[in-house]
Amino acid sequence: MNLNHINIVVKDVDKAVNLFAQHFGFNLIVNRNSQMAVMENSHDFAMVIWGQVLNKKEEIPEYPKNFHIGFYQKDEAAVWNMYEKIKNHHDLTFESEPKKIRNTFGFYCYFENLMIEISVNPFKENVV
Repeated sequence: MNLNHINIVVKDVDKAVNLFAQHFGFNLIVNRNSQMAVMENSHDFAMVIWGQVLNKKEEIPEYPKNFHIGFYQKDEAAVWNMYEKIKNHHDLTFESEPKKIRNTFGFYCYFENLMIEISVNPFKENVV
C-alpha cells in the first residue's frame, strides 16, 4: 500500500501552488478557481491544497503543534542548496539556517502556519 496524497489547508491557494511548483518539484494537475488545487510530484504523490475559504473561514488556518510536511534531501550539501534557493522567498519564514536537528541535518520554514522540514533522511543513506 502506498500513501496517495496529503491534504493541506492554506489561506492563499495560488501562492501555495506557486511555491510547491517552483521549489518542491510539484506539477499542477488542476486549480479550481483558486479555492482548491491538486498537484503531483515525480513519485506519483499528490498534494491537495485546500483553500480555507472552503471551510467558510477567512483567517490563516492553524495546525496542531509539531504538525509538518517534510522533504528529504540527498545530503547536507543538498539541504544547503535548497536553503539558498528559497531563503529569500517572500512567502516563507525560517526558524534558522540549516543545522543539526534531532538525528539529522536540516531546517524548518513556514508557509503561512504550515511547517515545512527540509532535511537529510536520518534512516537511510543517500535517499532522495
